[in-house]
Amino acid sequence: MNDYLQRASQDIDDIVAIRRDIHANPELGFEETRTAELVRERLREWGIDVATGVGRLGMVATIRGRNPERRTIGLRADMDALAMTESNNVPHASRHIGKMHACGHDGHTAMLLGAARLLAKRPDFDGTVHLIFQPAEEGRGGALAMLEDGLFERFHCDRIFGLHSYPTMPVGSFGIRPHAFMAASGRWQVTFRGSGGHGGMTPHLAADLTVAQANFVLGLQAIVARNVAPSETAIISVGHIHAGDPNAMNVMPAELKISGTMRAFSPAVQSLLESRITTLAQTHAQLVGAEVQVKCWWNAAPVVNDLDATQAACCAASRVSGAEAVDGQMTQLTAGEDFSWMLQKRPGAFMFIGNGRRIGDGGGHLHMPNYDFNDEALPYGIAYWLSVVDQELAGTS
Repeated sequence: MNDYLQRASQDIDDIVAIRRDIHANPELGFEETRTAELVRERLREWGIDVATGVGRLGMVATIRGRNPERRTIGLRADMDALAMTESNNVPHASRHIGKMHACGHDGHTAMLLGAARLLAKRPDFDGTVHLIFQPAEEGRGGALAMLEDGLFERFHCDRIFGLHSYPTMPVGSFGIRPHAFMAASGRWQVTFRGSGGHGGMTPHLAADLTVAQANFVLGLQAIVARNVAPSETAIISVGHIHAGDPNAMNVMPAELKISGTMRAFSPAVQSLLESRITTLAQTHAQLVGAEVQVKCWWNAAPVVNDLDATQAACCAASRVSGAEAVDGQMTQLTAGEDFSWMLQKRPGAFMFIGNGRRIGDGGGHLHMPNYDFNDEALPYGIAYWLSVVDQELAGTS
C-alpha cells in the first residue's frame, strides 16, 4: 500500500460512520441544514477555517500550507440527496421516505472531509487549498448559487477539481477525459390545457389532451433521430406524466402535465432541442384544440475538462492506484453535472472513481433505489485528494 492509501486509511472507520450518518439522513437541494452542520462541526473540530452560507447552504473550508499565497486550488464535493425512496435493507438506509442518497453525494462529502482532516494535520504543501462543499447539485442550482455569491472572488482558485463515484468501474480505478466529457443537462415541462369532458357520453365535445400527449411523446422520439446530425449526441426522455384522477376514470382531464430531461454537447444542439420540443407541443395542442405552455431550461452546461488539469488529475490518480487503473480517455457520458458551471469560470478537471457493482443491497447503479455508496472506495477518494494537492502544490508526502 502506497503512502497516500496508508494515510487515507487512518481512522477510516470514523469517515465510514460519517458517510453512513449522512446516508441515513438525506436532505434535498437547499435543505441540507443537518448535513451542512455536521460538516461544519467536523471541520472546526479539526481546526479548519470554514466560511458558511456561501450560496445559501454552501461552505468553503480553507487550509493553508507553506507560502499560502503561492498558488491556490479548489476541491469540490456535493451534499444533496435525490427525491427517491430507498429499497436497501441496511442499518444506515434512509430514514425518510421519498429521500435517499442515490448518487453517492454522501460518499463525496465524506471523502473530502477525510482529506480535510489529513491535510490539516500535515499541511506540507506550498499554497492554499479551498474545500468546497456544495448544496443542491441535483438540478436545483447549487453551483450557480455559490458562483453568484462570489465563490471565486472570495476564494480564489487557480484550478478546481471534482470527483464522482461510478458503480460500473471497480473500486480503486479512475476515469476521466480531456475537453468535452459530460453533456449539458436540461429540463423541459409541457402543460396541455383544454375543456375536459365526459369520457363516456360526450368525448367528441372535449379537447382530448391524452391524444395530444400521446402524439407529442411519439414525436419526441423522432427529434434526435431526424433533426440532430448523426455526428452529434443528444437525448430526450420523458420522466413524468400527470393528468386526471384515478377515482374519476370516466372524466377526460382538463389539464395534462408532462416533463422530462434533455442532453446535448453543443450550444447549437441545445437550441435545436428547445425549439423542436416547443414546436411539437404547440402543433399537437393545436390539432386537438387545446392550449399549451412550454418551459425549457438547462441546469448544467457541458462538462469541459481543461487538458493540463486533466493530465494532472491522471498523474494524481496514478500515484494512488497505478497507471493501469486510470482511464485517461474515458468515453463521453450523457450524464449531467453542475460542476460544469464552475469549470466555465476556472480551469479544472472532473474525475470518476470506481465504486464497484455488487449483488443485492447497494448493488444498483446511480439514481436507482438500491444504490449505496461503497465504503471500500472511501480511502481511494481521500488518497486521490491528497495526491491532487501534492500534484498541484508541490507538496512532499
